[in-house]
Amino acid sequence: MKRMIAIAHEAGAVVDTHSDGAIREILPDLIAMGVRIINPVQWRCAGMEREGLKRDFGDRLVFEGGVDNQYTLPFGTVEDVRQEVRDNIRILGAGGGYLLGPCHNIQVVGPAENVVALYQTGYAEGWM
Repeated sequence: MKRMIAIAHEAGAVVDTHSDGAIREILPDLIAMGVRIINPVQWRCAGMEREGLKRDFGDRLVFEGGVDNQYTLPFGTVEDVRQEVRDNIRILGAGGGYLLGPCHNIQVVGPAENVVALYQTGYAEGWM
């Protein structure tokens, strides 16, 4: 992986990597290899609390995703989604370094209104 990241850097690319779940323990290694964007932020997993991630890694990583697609998007209310978007922007986006989106693919089990709320709220409140 380190060799592939180096090739990407040689081409002028910024490296965004995808790794699900509780990955806090390996974040220092990913950063050392040159990863600059981490996707997703599954903040409901152990050790992945947004405040701690931002505090400990926010000066070296951009966080991508973070709107929970296993609970909030499929089973939450529109207001639950809006609040989670606002929380993510406030916590992960403090000082920059956050790309709003779901923490993985949007599943078909949830209401379309929740997906619309995710992006409408992000558009309305996410400009920093």
